Amino acid sequence: MKTIQVEKTSSKGIVMGQVFRKEDQDLSPECYAAIDYEEETKKYETAVNEVIKELEPLAEESDIFSAHLELAKDIALMEGVLDKINNGKENAQMALAHTAEEYCAIFECMEDEYMRERAADIKDIRNRLMRKLKGLPDSDFDAIQEKVILVASDLAPSDTAKLNLDYILGFITELGGVTSHVSIMARSLGLPALVGVKGILEHASSGDFLIMDASEGKIIVEPDREQIEEYQVKAEEFAKHQKELEALSHLPAITSDGRSVKVCANVGSIEDVKNAVKNHIDGIGLFRSEFLYMENSHFPTEEEQFAVYKEAAELVKSELIIRTLDIGGDKELPYYVFEKEENPFLGWRAIRISLEMEDMFKDQLRALLRASAFGDIRIMYPMIISMEELNKANELLEVCKTELKAEGLAYKEDIKVGMMIETPASVMCVEEFAAHVDFFSIGTNDLTQYLLAVDRGNKKIASRYTSFHPAVVKAIQRIIQAGHAHQIPVGMCGEFASDDKATEMLLGMGLDEFSISAGEVANIKNVIRNSSYEEAKQTAFKAVSAFTIRDVMDALQ
Repeated sequence: MKTIQVEKTSSKGIVMGQVFRKEDQDLSPECYAAIDYEEETKKYETAVNEVIKELEPLAEESDIFSAHLELAKDIALMEGVLDKINNGKENAQMALAHTAEEYCAIFECMEDEYMRERAADIKDIRNRLMRKLKGLPDSDFDAIQEKVILVASDLAPSDTAKLNLDYILGFITELGGVTSHVSIMARSLGLPALVGVKGILEHASSGDFLIMDASEGKIIVEPDREQIEEYQVKAEEFAKHQKELEALSHLPAITSDGRSVKVCANVGSIEDVKNAVKNHIDGIGLFRSEFLYMENSHFPTEEEQFAVYKEAAELVKSELIIRTLDIGGDKELPYYVFEKEENPFLGWRAIRISLEMEDMFKDQLRALLRASAFGDIRIMYPMIISMEELNKANELLEVCKTELKAEGLAYKEDIKVGMMIETPASVMCVEEFAAHVDFFSIGTNDLTQYLLAVDRGNKKIASRYTSFHPAVVKAIQRIIQAGHAHQIPVGMCGEFASDDKATEMLLGMGLDEFSISAGEVANIKNVIRNSSYEEAKQTAFKAVSAFTIRDVMDALQ
């Protein structure tokens, strides 16, 4: 038996079950000497045939796999590998690695955007073929056929896209932080997750029985019968409490002394929207449009985006804030190769990409404008750091309006446009920005890491990442005050809005809208209804006046 205590938690819930551990695969080629070149040729041809056989049924349902199948059958790729085996005297694994590397370099240098995107497909095919040559399984996740607790070093968006979530009880990762992709996804699904758990891979193996208490940050590997019975009772009590909260979630978020605020949901897809509206939300405070791009085989067209945004607007029937493409950093596309950056979170991402790839950005803006004719859609720009960026984005929006008017296509002329406040630059210039937008939304995930110079995914300094830091608290207060001085509403769509320890403070600061994971709506509404706005203002004053994290936490308690 081993008990692991986790300092920071980002979700709630108690689950128990068997562990499924995702093993990191070594796909580097083996450097053995090839003696029988006919045998190496046969190995490679067999690997290609096996990959083609596996991809054919998948290609019928997915454009991504269709592109991969096309590459697997590519004669030039085959001839390149076989030439290195027979004339370069390399083994099959080395020949594949070198040929794929050459092809990727060629595609990445091409001027045509579509052709550059093919480099990602080549890498995927290379990995599939290398697994065959090395005798490795195609996907660990294929072996999951029953409910398990997934344990991994880390999970990327591309990993979780392959999961059958019906079989996942919860997530535990050794890397990552409370604002990582896994944490955000788990909260949206109502699944418990513990991330940044040092040593979990040393103590938990596939098949081990494990208790995971995400609320208290406790993991028990191979518990005894007494502990199992204890946590079965706790799990039942937690489930009962959640049902009680959900039964009251239809009530409005109004404090005991009459202060009313909005509680909205963060979503990333139409399915998320459908689930969110069941939770009696006041709207969608953040629609992450990047998932339309990440779960596609190409940049989505105007028509493809319009269909999604229109459906979302008709489902919500209230405020629907859609953030324009926020890609880069830790979010990649399967069909577009980003140049390697030393500091991707400080690099080419979000609005910077949109303003440089104007045609792609205009497709999105036109789709958003057209969909605004069917509901209260609002546009939000991410990662704005200057008036120049805001002005350029709005100029492109006006161009799109002019085009649509000329084409006779309907749109909402006075559509509201806002921006994320998530960088130190935007905080320092917040008063100027407030005079030129219709609303603010505070993105505490990035704002915290930029203000504190703490990489939120770095386990070595994970303990230093906290939105309860006095610098972050003071920044939040400044943003809200600037917004209200210019009569614009201020919301928060970062994960801090979901933290019920911060709810009273944010309420007292005057936050107008909490946009959170749908699974947290009932809880946050309950906290607000059981709070006094006047008392919350006093709590907020103490927190903003604090000089240490401990003092902030003491003020909230």
